[in-house]
Amino acid sequence: MDAMVIDGFDLPEEGSDRVDHIGDLIQRVATGDRNAFAEVYDALSARAFGLILRVLVDRAQSEEVLQEVFLEVWQSAARFTPKRGQGRSWVLTIAHRRAVDRVRSAQSSVDRDVRVGFRDMDVAYDNVSEKVEMKIEGRRVVDALAALPDAQKEALTLAYFGGYSQSEIATLVGSPLGTIKTRMRDGLSRLRMELGVDK
Repeated sequence: MDAMVIDGFDLPEEGSDRVDHIGDLIQRVATGDRNAFAEVYDALSARAFGLILRVLVDRAQSEEVLQEVFLEVWQSAARFTPKRGQGRSWVLTIAHRRAVDRVRSAQSSVDRDVRVGFRDMDVAYDNVSEKVEMKIEGRRVVDALAALPDAQKEALTLAYFGGYSQSEIATLVGSPLGTIKTRMRDGLSRLRMELGVDK
């Protein structure tokens, strides 16, 4: 079997003759060995964090997910099966899965908010019409966003699709808060024009 690759990390192939030091430690963790857990954390936390950060981008969320990963390692170490792969692969797979789950959870939250927003409107739609309308509107918004200057598009995308506050966006893109507020205001104004919506 070929070496497993997760987000650019080459992991030793399963069945490799290489000594699996991390796997041995995980088996000790399964018996409640705190020192072994500390060794696993020291050996893999930086690498796991890098992988999570590449998926989530947001540092604070990545730190939260890293804690969840190592909590899961502690709680489910007994489920690690050495015959099925290397210990390092097992931990980094948990990290990758947790990061992707966090992205999906955030997207579900946005989708739910959109659905609630449409539901709370006084106009009654049948289900099929509502779905078609949302797809058409979504396409129009994407097309309108594409027509914006990159700086405005970036600020609006981070705010409305990424869920970031204006101050978080300022930190992420390295611009003053006032500049971000201006970009968002001008971007929204131009979006209204592109979509033909009155202010």
